Amino acid sequence: MSDPKQTKVVLDESQMPTHWYNIVADLPTPPPPHLHPGTQQPLQPDDLAPLFPPALIEQEVTTERWIEIPAEVHDIYRLWRPSPFYRAHRLEKALGTTARIYYKYEGASPVGSHKTNSAVAQAYFNKVAGRTRLTTETGAGQWGSALAFATQIFGQSCDIWQVRSSYEGKPYRHYLMETFGASVVASPSELTEAGRALREQFPDTTGSLGMAISEAVEAAAKDPNASYSLGSVLNHVALHQTVIGQEALLQLKLFGEGPADYLFACAGGGSNLAGIAFPFLRENLEGRAETTIVACEPKAAPSLTEGEYKYDFGDTAHLTPLLKMYSLGPDFVPAAVHAGGLRYHGMSPLVSHCYHEGLLQATAIKQLDAFEAGVIFSRAEGIVPASESNHAIAGAIRQARLATEAGESPVIVIGVSGSGQLDLPAYAEFLSGGMADS
Repeated sequence: MSDPKQTKVVLDESQMPTHWYNIVADLPTPPPPHLHPGTQQPLQPDDLAPLFPPALIEQEVTTERWIEIPAEVHDIYRLWRPSPFYRAHRLEKALGTTARIYYKYEGASPVGSHKTNSAVAQAYFNKVAGRTRLTTETGAGQWGSALAFATQIFGQSCDIWQVRSSYEGKPYRHYLMETFGASVVASPSELTEAGRALREQFPDTTGSLGMAISEAVEAAAKDPNASYSLGSVLNHVALHQTVIGQEALLQLKLFGEGPADYLFACAGGGSNLAGIAFPFLRENLEGRAETTIVACEPKAAPSLTEGEYKYDFGDTAHLTPLLKMYSLGPDFVPAAVHAGGLRYHGMSPLVSHCYHEGLLQATAIKQLDAFEAGVIFSRAEGIVPASESNHAIAGAIRQARLATEAGESPVIVIGVSGSGQLDLPAYAEFLSGGMADS
């Protein structure tokens, strides 16, 4: 064991991952392919060419275990990677728990979340392919902020459709995107055919990620110089995020710990969960660990725990390929909870496949329980977590209390996906007693 008082492990830049890890290479059964919405046949690379550059299409379908991170992307990662890994001594004390709690903190990135790990990669590969404009959707604004940051690095323009409830409730998010040079509108908007149709059909809608995706996909498909960028769900996005889990495994070892007993991460579209969990899952699959991995989703959008495992569209207007995933249906509009990044009707096909095969577990967390956990964490650790991260913290705190009751001392790892500094109005709502128990 290392120093029992050690609080954090910060790796040297020389210890950064040099490759992304592809879980597909190690899964006991291959995941179902994406389907063409017209033919219902497995999607071919050419089918994706209007939306994505060749390198990202290749990453979407590859079965290679390791994909090298381009040097230019790796150099930009150095701005915030490796990210810190903490022993939550003060949280353990506040809970009076016998558990040993650690957390991987992604809030140190330029936009305060894990999303930059994929945004920089996607902008780079689009730049190489000569795409000068990227379109995307965003919920809470973390992905939009990340892509706005990445595109300004590579001299591209960026058009973002932000879910209306978040656009209106979290104005500082779109201020941040605009500071980086992006154009941001509330979705559904009047700028696309899909947006206009949705506004006519649902005039008072708070919007959804499915609606915003429809608008961004439509805009990209009509512009030969544009690509669509997705911040979660697809295989190549999960791939880019695996730098998180690779670092966390090494950092846990440097703390002198063996394998984690539990890993908790929030899950909406699945990129954050995949990023930290897939490298841990590889340890399980290769017999080196028996970590219980728990996806913590919002009760307002419980795709894993209440959805159906089926082929479904990723957007409301049915413009995307058909994805085999746990889904609540593309027309599902969740309650306007503050964890905007988790308000999605479906779950990553890779995460869904792992859940279906029993390789990970899932739990649904109510909004009040999430923010109660976030406040406990903030007051103990001095970090205000993102609304989304609070769901993972709530799951971990519940497990730590169960361990204490049982007289056990498990190692619990939490993926804290981002900072909640721009979510402070949501915390104020919780503290005032005005938050809905969604």
